[in-house]
Amino acid sequence: MRRLHISAISYLNTAPLMWDFEHSEAGRAFDISYTLPSSCARALEARTADIGIIPAAAYAQVPGLMVLPGVAIASRRPVRSILLVSRLPIDQIRTVALDTSSMTSVALTRILFDKWLGGGRTFVPMSPDIDKMLAAHDAALVIGDPALQIDRSRYLTLDLAEEWIRRTGKPFVFAFWAVRQDALQEAPPELVTIFQQSRDHGLEPASLDQIAREWAPRLGLAEAEVRSYLTENIYYHLDAPCLEGLQLFYRYAAEIGALPAAPSIDFLSDVKACIA
Repeated sequence: MRRLHISAISYLNTAPLMWDFEHSEAGRAFDISYTLPSSCARALEARTADIGIIPAAAYAQVPGLMVLPGVAIASRRPVRSILLVSRLPIDQIRTVALDTSSMTSVALTRILFDKWLGGGRTFVPMSPDIDKMLAAHDAALVIGDPALQIDRSRYLTLDLAEEWIRRTGKPFVFAFWAVRQDALQEAPPELVTIFQQSRDHGLEPASLDQIAREWAPRLGLAEAEVRSYLTENIYYHLDAPCLEGLQLFYRYAAEIGALPAAPSIDFLSDVKACIA
């Protein structure tokens, strides 16, 4: 039986999810590569990966996926790492540069403008270089670690998770684990447990301390900032409120044409049952 290939996101917020794969025997059963959120989705679609932390938007675009239950990269409060950055007030923004690393945050940006912030803006994909983005456009969407490194005192910023929660009263789900259905024949029967336990172990205090020590110098942040981001801003559970927020996101995205209509969420509960 071949080792399944995991495509993971190379951002700080993934570190707790990957704990067991990097620090225990779990990693030996899989081949792992790290990339950007949008590239995780493309790897599953191209069948170069079997399991990936996919942007929520990708589930509406890539067929043949099953969701590993219970685990997410979500937020129930300001997220700090999904920002609309501008030197102009919202009502003066006419063009927005969209981070090409993103799929879900791009759709969220379009939803927020279309439904609440005023439509009629022009959206242009760009690499996440804030100076180049703002030299060419009125505002920029920046996600992940580059967003955490933005000096927010220099700009007007809108935290998109905070704005979504304020408008809808629902958490926002940015990403979750998904597996290709045709890879399940070669998956261990305890696949769901492996990924849930890795998240649990990554969120233990000693693990968070180690992650903070390792990531703070990489990002130019204080260890306390890294730890608070992982424990206060990111929510790692795909629970009932998060699922409600996810379904609302899919509905709004389809209504404005940002995404095709999403299929019902197909959860993986038992690998043996799925391949029987």
